[in-house]
Amino acid sequence: MRFFSDNAASVHPAVLEAISRANRVDTAYDGDAISRSLDSLLSQVFETDVTAVWIATGTAANSIALASLCPPYGSVLCHKDAHIQNDECGAPEFYTHGAKLALIEGDGAKITAEALRQKLAATPGGVHWAQPHALSITNATEYGRVYTPEEVAALGEIARAHGLGFHMDGARFANAMVTLGCAPADVTWRAGVDVLSFGFTKNGGMSAECLVYFDKAKAAGVVERRKRAGHLLSKGRYLAAQIVALIENDVWLENARAANAGAQQLARACAGRLLHPVEANEVFARMTPDEAAQLRAQGFDFYDWAEGEVRFVVSWDQPEAEIAAFSAAIAAL
Repeated sequence: MRFFSDNAASVHPAVLEAISRANRVDTAYDGDAISRSLDSLLSQVFETDVTAVWIATGTAANSIALASLCPPYGSVLCHKDAHIQNDECGAPEFYTHGAKLALIEGDGAKITAEALRQKLAATPGGVHWAQPHALSITNATEYGRVYTPEEVAALGEIARAHGLGFHMDGARFANAMVTLGCAPADVTWRAGVDVLSFGFTKNGGMSAECLVYFDKAKAAGVVERRKRAGHLLSKGRYLAAQIVALIENDVWLENARAANAGAQQLARACAGRLLHPVEANEVFARMTPDEAAQLRAQGFDFYDWAEGEVRFVVSWDQPEAEIAAFSAAIAAL
């Protein structure tokens, strides 16, 4: 019974059916009708004219997005626990050809407006320092915390005032949206975000992410960057088909709603142990090595986060019986 990562979740049936329908001879790369439909489809979701570009992995999506916002001699401001800092094996630096990641502290892996102001004020000017060119935040964060539209807008205002491109890592954007209950536009472009890495793989997709550019001028050259990076798949329609299948009929929200609900059930079982408020589909809790061993002996799989800390992730397809059994096992410790 795996509560280790939503990366290992199954593929939603609607996605498999869409891939099957796309399994016919069509134009190569991104010239097919399904790929060409993404701009219109995502424009409807976000209530504005966007440029939507499919990408096979979250690492490439984040890194190519940042490369479009930051030159090699610049810096990207991000949280010290951001995925682009700790889990990308240097890919952002590679794709930007050397841009520096400048780190900011913050509870729950969230950057506050005040922390951003302090970081900018403390960055010396001049040729000897990498000057900030972009800001990157994650929603939901690496600790499962969610930025509200107001929080994003406060950061967006500062970003605009300092001429920073604003990127949102949305690997679990669907989970954040279910918690917020607002329009996707409210927490993205209306709040100043220029480009979103819209995650689908963790939420029922097979191998598809999507870069959504709200500032279309900043999308200039992104398809060339994708090609140069080796991410222009010959049969890109299979990626596009996954995105369409999850967006249509709000499957992406339905999946995230199920994952979030399961996490809330585990959170109740972890009363008194929680390290962070549970706002998406991740639960971080205090647990001794002996307690963790007891759970694993019962067949539950999860991640040791730090000494005395564990992480549980509920996937969109997690059987209710497994969630109930795990909740009971935790409560019985």
